[in-house]
Amino acid sequence: QAPFIRDAMTSLTRQFDDPSVMEIIVIDDGSTDGTGELAAAFTGRLPGLQIHRNETAQGVASARNRGLDQSSGRYLAFFDPDDWYAPGHLAKMTEEIANLEVDFLRVDHIRHTNGNRSVRRAPQARRGVALDPRESIMPETAATMVDYPYSWAGIFNRSLAESGLLHFPEGQHTAEDRAWIWRLHLGAESYAVVDAPGILYRRGLSSSLTQIYDERQLDFLTAFLDIFGLVGEDAEAARFWPKAVRQFFAIACHHLKRAPGMQSWIREDLTLGIEAAMRRIPPKILDESLLTLDADRRKILSNLMERSAL
Repeated sequence: QAPFIRDAMTSLTRQFDDPSVMEIIVIDDGSTDGTGELAAAFTGRLPGLQIHRNETAQGVASARNRGLDQSSGRYLAFFDPDDWYAPGHLAKMTEEIANLEVDFLRVDHIRHTNGNRSVRRAPQARRGVALDPRESIMPETAATMVDYPYSWAGIFNRSLAESGLLHFPEGQHTAEDRAWIWRLHLGAESYAVVDAPGILYRRGLSSSLTQIYDERQLDFLTAFLDIFGLVGEDAEAARFWPKAVRQFFAIACHHLKRAPGMQSWIREDLTLGIEAAMRRIPPKILDESLLTLDADRRKILSNLMERSAL
């Protein structure tokens, strides 16, 4: 992340009139390009800066968990090294979560793709009021807050970390925020969405984990097995199963369409993993959910089910 870390760190110097109010924890996850050293150069401008290094890369989920465990602030925010904040973004979020007295706060973000910017709004029209997170999971046929899993697009009360709701599945390199967002919305008591100056998210980078075709992409399978476990154990399982299944179908089809670019053994693990995950879905929910899909996705998954039945 050496090409981008200076932008990220510079944006942190522009968040509060007094930057010493921030505790900034950087996890250098086994980098070999000097990312940690570049971040450490900001110590004079960011008095609360700490650098912690993993000698070998552990993955984004484990890095975030280590950062959580090292933190002590009342409010917590995640920040990826290739993104940056608009001036005053953290100050605004801190003010809003304190005023609204909610467990967590979500915000829109700005996508920066090849020099072009577009606003991606959190899929919640009610702004600036405390809401029940469980009531923002459904419906299954529209984008909702569990379809907006970006951990960096918000701020969180420390009580969530203390109750285990903020930690990520250890070892995951991709899709680490999928089960995480479900756990938050099923387990937290309150949240809000507000307008804030903005976080700018670089998209389409060749180094991004969303661009890879190796086995790390298969982490979404583990994520959805976790989600199915969470939903299946919930008192309102019947209510939430259709959303979890439809979300899984969408992401599974996305990866199946990308499969020709994968190595043959990864392709095989992908199809076997999807088949195994589908067997975890209650049969009635599975059949009903397939009928709600468009013809293209229904054909892709029906063909997979026929293969599995052979």
